[in-house]
Amino acid sequence: MTDRRYLLIFLALGLAAVVVVTLAFLFGSPDRGRDPLPAVLEDISPLPGSQVPLQAPIEVDVPVGYRVEIFVDGFRVPDSEVRFVEGTGVHSWAPTRSSTIVWGPGRHTVSIRWRTLSGLPDEGQHSWSFRVF
Repeated sequence: MTDRRYLLIFLALGLAAVVVVTLAFLFGSPDRGRDPLPAVLEDISPLPGSQVPLQAPIEVDVPVGYRVEIFVDGFRVPDSEVRFVEGTGVHSWAPTRSSTIVWGPGRHTVSIRWRTLSGLPDEGQHSWSFRVF
């Protein structure tokens, strides 16, 4: 093969790679269609609209210095059942046999309220739903 033919092949491959990357970026974004979280929330689990197994925990990640109250299907989860890691700001709860809140398969709604422990007051709330199978 001649040098010109190699050049054309490499140009075609390069152009094809650019097209594939551009299309992947435009149509393959994992956050596409997902409502953005409030600025205070760093992460939540399970994600809105997802399907999780019965024993999946609810996790809320907020900046250090915030506390969160968790409500499941309108019922407040007692602070004694919420695991809070102060150094990371992660609050988590998972249903157990001794939990005051029991859930089964189906759609569930989680609501949270947050507040700062010190400094300027910052309060807010957020809700989302998911399915348990």
